[in-house]
Amino acid sequence: MVDLTIDLEQCKTAYRPGEVIAGTARWQSDEPLKHLALRLLWYTQGKGDEDAGLVEEQENEQPALSDSRVFHFTLPNGPYSFSGTLISLTWAIELIAQPGDHCHRQEITVTPTSQEIILKPVPKADDKDVLKVRFSGGRS
Repeated sequence: MVDLTIDLEQCKTAYRPGEVIAGTARWQSDEPLKHLALRLLWYTQGKGDEDAGLVEEQENEQPALSDSRVFHFTLPNGPYSFSGTLISLTWAIELIAQPGDHCHRQEITVTPTSQEIILKPVPKADDKDVLKVRFSGGRS
């Protein structure tokens, strides 16, 4: 059995770009671990191609069976967290233990207001609502 936890300082899960995320990663395993990684990343989900970006990774080779590590990550300027009808972008901190590909993920929000951006569908314009522009072909 492998038990992984991520505790964020002040249980804070909403941040602004440039802020520092601090917390403690903890693990406990019945079997020896070969590798432990703590990652700050973002990923998209939804229709179409999915994308991901690894911002920073802290690695630990041959970790103890049970231990904890304090961590700090400085958030970049973007991309921002958002949810839409077709696609969403989510930030997370992941703690991964191998062998076995055990993973614990703590999702966070990253925007200038610390509130997730909600994208709403744009209403379809009727023909009468479309702005029509006429170009004059005359000479001055």
